Amino acid sequence: MTSTVDSTFRHLTRLMGPHGLFEHAEHTRPRTEHGYCTDDNARLLLVTSREDDTGASADLSRRSLAFVLAAQSPGRGAHNRLDPEGAWTDEATADDCWGRSLWSLGVAATHHGDPSVRAAAQAGFDASAPGRASSPRSAAFAALGASEVFAADPTHTGAETLLRRALSTIGPVLSPHWCWPEARLTYANAALAEAVIAAGTALGSGGDIERGLQMLDWLLQNELRFGHLSVTPAGGCAVISRDPSFDQQPIEVAALADACVRAHHVTGDRSWLDGVDAAVRWFDGENDAGHPMHDPDSGGSFDGLHAHGVNRNQGAESTLALASTHQCARRLAGSL
Repeated sequence: MTSTVDSTFRHLTRLMGPHGLFEHAEHTRPRTEHGYCTDDNARLLLVTSREDDTGASADLSRRSLAFVLAAQSPGRGAHNRLDPEGAWTDEATADDCWGRSLWSLGVAATHHGDPSVRAAAQAGFDASAPGRASSPRSAAFAALGASEVFAADPTHTGAETLLRRALSTIGPVLSPHWCWPEARLTYANAALAEAVIAAGTALGSGGDIERGLQMLDWLLQNELRFGHLSVTPAGGCAVISRDPSFDQQPIEVAALADACVRAHHVTGDRSWLDGVDAAVRWFDGENDAGHPMHDPDSGGSFDGLHAHGVNRNQGAESTLALASTHQCARRLAGSL
């Protein structure tokens, strides 16, 4: 597993530019003309902060931290789009990029191996935490970072506020038959369930923990079909179909793996291991098209699974989803 993550970091290094991690790739070559985004650099900071502070991970974590901190605009949120020359092309918002920033900064502040990185990340988290999420997903991402900060410092009022707001913003499930707080499944769905579990755990709310576990169980039952993961397609869905839907993207698989690790940690129930195992196997080719979703030569992940093949571009989001999923499997293996 370690060699897989190391190989993936080599591909991520290939995607690095002067200002951070490039967003898109044509096969393995970075598409520099498309520039950078905070979403991916925050994902990179999150993944590298879970690793030992050595080698490629050490370099990538510091470069992604610099990008994420530069994107923050306290009081307004975060910028997301940086052009190839290093100029922001959008206004700061409290959208996903803000939430992912707080998630990554919270993890870096509490788990990175370098005290100076932890201090810088904590300062960035503190400066941006007073923002208010614009959507359930941005609230969920922010809450996942806040749960790490709150676990380390239960007096941190900014983190507590983010956790409570996330529970309110995500809201209750719509019905016993559609055990989800939104009328449509869209992307990174399991992050909503994980955030409810994390917030409930941090705040000592058994009811919220149970709600999050029910959401995750319902999602996993609907995405673990035909003996393998058959995840929500990129276009989302409002009705659960028994037939596979496309295209499927690695971000959905990685979110499931992360959430199942959280559920196992909170409950000790080994059945959640099945979700992580299925996520790893999805990348290895146990999916609706029967195609491996990663390139063993480059270490990258393909961007999408189609009915008869894969999108062979190996962009940042997909490759980071692969790295995160393998980290989840390794973390569980180390805890058993």
